[in-house]
Amino acid sequence: MPQEQYAHRSAMQSSEGPQVYKVGIYGWRKRCLYFFVLLLMILILVNLAMTIWILKVMNFTIDGMGNLRITEKGLKLEGDSEFLKPLYAKEIRSRPGNPLYFQSARNVTVNILNEKTKVLTRLVTGPQAVEAHSQKFEVKSLSGKLLFSADDNEVVVGAERLRVLGAEGTVFPKSIETPSVRADPFKELRLESPTRSLVMEAPKGIEINAEAGNMEATCRTELRLESKDGEITLNAANIRLPRLPLASHSSTGSRQKIYELCVCSNGRLFLSQAGASSTCQINTSICS
Repeated sequence: MPQEQYAHRSAMQSSEGPQVYKVGIYGWRKRCLYFFVLLLMILILVNLAMTIWILKVMNFTIDGMGNLRITEKGLKLEGDSEFLKPLYAKEIRSRPGNPLYFQSARNVTVNILNEKTKVLTRLVTGPQAVEAHSQKFEVKSLSGKLLFSADDNEVVVGAERLRVLGAEGTVFPKSIETPSVRADPFKELRLESPTRSLVMEAPKGIEINAEAGNMEATCRTELRLESKDGEITLNAANIRLPRLPLASHSSTGSRQKIYELCVCSNGRLFLSQAGASSTCQINTSICS
């Protein structure tokens, strides 16, 4: 290029001034960017407001959430609570002076497990029954005295007195061992076996005592009083045998009201008219 042309072009550029190139986002792109930034800020504010509302409703504090409080000894729960899955805890207790309730729509089950997660003891409270499954069941008083105990071998009642309040009494399908059987004051005591026999045994004796009333023994066929080595004593001011058989007597003594008590060789008793001498030998036909 000739030197004159280069000098001319340089002079023209210097006369026009420096050119400026614009860098950035303009037009609809800029408006869309502002819109997205504004929308993001609105979402952040809504999210923050929702978080504050949830914290307020759930009652989140430094100590816990809602009715659940975290203390040094564990968790403290106030009010009614509902557990949808199993609850594992070392100790569950209420506040001092307040009761502890367990409520369920079907049943409440308490299981005691060993190291191998095998059930050792189970307590089930259902709508129809309360079931306890264990090797031994015990009920004790506050002083530690045994009141009731049951296992596979025996059932022990440790109370000083056992009362049966049912109208039909109580039924023992097998034998019962007790030092005393008595009714409440002014109540009747009845021992019966509707279809089988009733046996009372004691190595040192059996005492039947009615201090303020009568004592009756009734049977359908035979009533036997037997003593193997001792005697049978009837100790009373009056002893009555109203249905003893009466031996035949003559018409001359029909108005006589004094009779002689006779005993047959087989032990049968009968009455015979009293006379100047014994009349039992005359009426021995009744013994056959």
